[in-house]
Amino acid sequence: MRVVVQRSKNAKVTVNGEITGQISKGLVLLVGVTHNDKDEDAAFLAEKIVNLRIFEDDAGKMNLSLLEVGGEILSVSQFTLYGDCRKGRRPNFMDAARPEQANQLYEVFNSLLREKGIKVETGIFGAMMDVELINDGPVTLIVESKV
Repeated sequence: MRVVVQRSKNAKVTVNGEITGQISKGLVLLVGVTHNDKDEDAAFLAEKIVNLRIFEDDAGKMNLSLLEVGGEILSVSQFTLYGDCRKGRRPNFMDAARPEQANQLYEVFNSLLREKGIKVETGIFGAMMDVELINDGPVTLIVESKV
């Protein structure tokens, strides 16, 4: 699994003009799944992301986690994270998991985040979505379950 983590001041996702998820301070997660990902990958990433020390403390240092600041998560499925652009001009999405597998792991991932006491809002899996955020910092990281 691959997740783009963006620290945000606020964010929302809309589908057909209707807001499906909205958060205040927290993280926007763009979540991609590949063929060989398992529940263990989702568990690893959920634990890693909620404990990443990427929020500033009183001294202005990135020392606090999402759990410590009481932040929220906007989780958005994103199969294009596994787009391969090395050849030609059109991305190849062969490394992206089939929708059934990807949706199942995306839901497991979101459930694991909620079990940690985090408010998790989402988009709609497979839909065309508009994602808006104010990227705080900006702080943007890529976190993967496999190297």
